[in-house]
Amino acid sequence: MLHAVTPAAARRAALRAGLGSGRLLRFPGAFNPLSALLIEELGFEGVYVSGAALSASLGLPDIGLTTLTEIAEKSHEIARVTNLPTLVDADTGFGEPMNVARTVQVLEELGLAGCHLEDQVNPKRCGHLDHKAIVDGPEMLRRIAAAVSARRDPAFVVCARTDARANEGLEGAIERARAYVDAGADVVFPEALADESEFEAFRKAVDVPILANMTEFGKTKLLDIATLESLGVNLVIYPVTLLRLAMGAAERGLRTLLAEGSQRSSIDAMQTRGRLYELIDYQAYGTLDDTVYNFSLDPGGK
Repeated sequence: MLHAVTPAAARRAALRAGLGSGRLLRFPGAFNPLSALLIEELGFEGVYVSGAALSASLGLPDIGLTTLTEIAEKSHEIARVTNLPTLVDADTGFGEPMNVARTVQVLEELGLAGCHLEDQVNPKRCGHLDHKAIVDGPEMLRRIAAAVSARRDPAFVVCARTDARANEGLEGAIERARAYVDAGADVVFPEALADESEFEAFRKAVDVPILANMTEFGKTKLLDIATLESLGVNLVIYPVTLLRLAMGAAERGLRTLLAEGSQRSSIDAMQTRGRLYELIDYQAYGTLDDTVYNFSLDPGGK
């Protein structure tokens, strides 16, 4: 109610413990706080805040137009309501290494459990589009070093994403990942791998947790949980899945309203008022209000 009851430090510790547990952590992308509540209620291990989903929700393409302020505000709104650890997409860190350091400190201050930084040039592109440009290795190493040195809580997870698969091939991406680990990255995120064999190659090459991006309509084959577990993947994100589901349903509902002049035939597809109140714990707010506001003083007290 109002905010999560689990402190931010405990959520960061939970993410660290989960990454070291040998289990596969599932982090669907939340596009608002309400969807984060649903992710937690249904039993997932964490929440992801996608830069692509945030850009889309602002009516913008995922090409580096969003700012640290926008990312921080949205990710804080989401992280504050869930007891699960929240991982956020921090793009390229929003500038030079000093900007990366500030990004990490801002996100840590706002209750995030970790972030990932990528080796694209700024402004970046969606990781599953062609013609991405990446910075040279030393530049990305400076980003990682800045991120690692800036965090106050050592449990805050710094994840290094490499988009080098498209430009430098699988071996080039692996070499970069190894260097990023040496620079202090806690997790490696190889973007836009093709299939099981490429994840297997990464798993053999690095000795830190690996993140897999199971985004729809991209370059990576959609792999199920059992397959990802067998490949030794530690964390999987579904960055835009909920937004796509919601917008697909919204479009169908609006088309029905336009065509039929009423939403009556769409009622069965809607979340009910009762279910919404259950998800946001409406009753608890009334209980708190009764306890705090509706009180009387003992006339005989001193």
